[in-house]
Amino acid sequence: MTELTMPLIKPFRGLRPAPGRAGDVAAPPYDVLSTAEARVRANGKPWSFLHISKPEIDLPANTDPYAPEVYAKAASNLKAMLDQGILQRDDKDCYYAYRLTMGSHVQTGLVAAAAVADYDSNRIRKHELTRPDKEDDRVRQIEALGAQTGPVLLAYPNSHAADALIATASGGQPDADAIAADGIRHQIWVVRDTALIGQISRIFDAMPTLYIADGHHRSAAASRVAAARRGNAAAQHFLAVIFPHHEMKIMDYNRVVKDLNGMSETDFLARSSERFAIEPSASAVHPAQPGVFGLYLPGRWFTLTVKPELIPHADPVARLDVSLLSDNLLGPVLNITDLRRDKRIDFVGGIRGLRELEQRVDSGEMAAAFALHPTRMTELMAVADAGEIMPPKSTWFEPKLADGLVSHVLD
Repeated sequence: MTELTMPLIKPFRGLRPAPGRAGDVAAPPYDVLSTAEARVRANGKPWSFLHISKPEIDLPANTDPYAPEVYAKAASNLKAMLDQGILQRDDKDCYYAYRLTMGSHVQTGLVAAAAVADYDSNRIRKHELTRPDKEDDRVRQIEALGAQTGPVLLAYPNSHAADALIATASGGQPDADAIAADGIRHQIWVVRDTALIGQISRIFDAMPTLYIADGHHRSAAASRVAAARRGNAAAQHFLAVIFPHHEMKIMDYNRVVKDLNGMSETDFLARSSERFAIEPSASAVHPAQPGVFGLYLPGRWFTLTVKPELIPHADPVARLDVSLLSDNLLGPVLNITDLRRDKRIDFVGGIRGLRELEQRVDSGEMAAAFALHPTRMTELMAVADAGEIMPPKSTWFEPKLADGLVSHVLD
């Protein structure tokens, strides 16, 4: 057992769709759709969880998404789904096995309430900075609902014992089974067996650490709510889905830039060749290994390989491909040094494919595109273990968790 007075994770009485309702309720995470996209997605779907996670879609089009009436609308929509029996709460504390299937990729994890104290002490480790305005938004949402509805995506290090327990928990017929609009299959198994619950709790509590993969603003908001609700035991935990790190899928997070910093393509390639070996490619370049990049200029692809002596192997942040590109090309050649604020750069998730990069350049919107090798989970964990911060837009996780399949009520 850990020295902390609270176990790393615990079961809880989940708020879930009633039998047969998972497909009506499940929705993409609140932060992957714009308000306009959410309106379209929720059209004709009165029980979509978007009415709770993006409640501005039920208010006039010019409504500020951070206005008080938006959070009030989320609360009233949640109440309506409870009153109509669309959402129901389990009568005892449970864990929940959660399987995501995207094509041939399958990952199975555990829905649990994770200890805020372990987040605060960095046993649950971070790798991103947060923005106060986004934290404020999540705090207001949690307080308005009296519940955490957006799960934090966590990873656990190698544990054959945990893998085996989750495999046991996800045997038999699922309690919920839904295929989302994007084709991702979401399955939930309720873990009610007291002995299995105890085994899961003990195995996880013996782990030295967990890692936040996605959901830094949700976990930071949960910490603030916990501090404000010291007397509320449920608020001392946050909703999480925890997967084995080796099953998680990170896709490439690519870059497109608006201009070549006043250079011709010839001059740009010459400058870039000071730090990269550059070879023309007859086809689109999807880098097969770290240190290799695809470059697309109008009508033509190149392979860029960073010169080996420029890779700082001992530095877990500087050796990342996203850092190598920034430190050796985006910054010194293109004068793009602030990825968070510079309007000359944009980012394209790998789920959109390399054709998206070609289209944005060939349309004239962008001058060049860079395809990256995906960041690996082991790299993310090394950065978190070092107490460092990853550069912006380093990871694109797929498949995404659904909102609404299991929520954590703070009562």
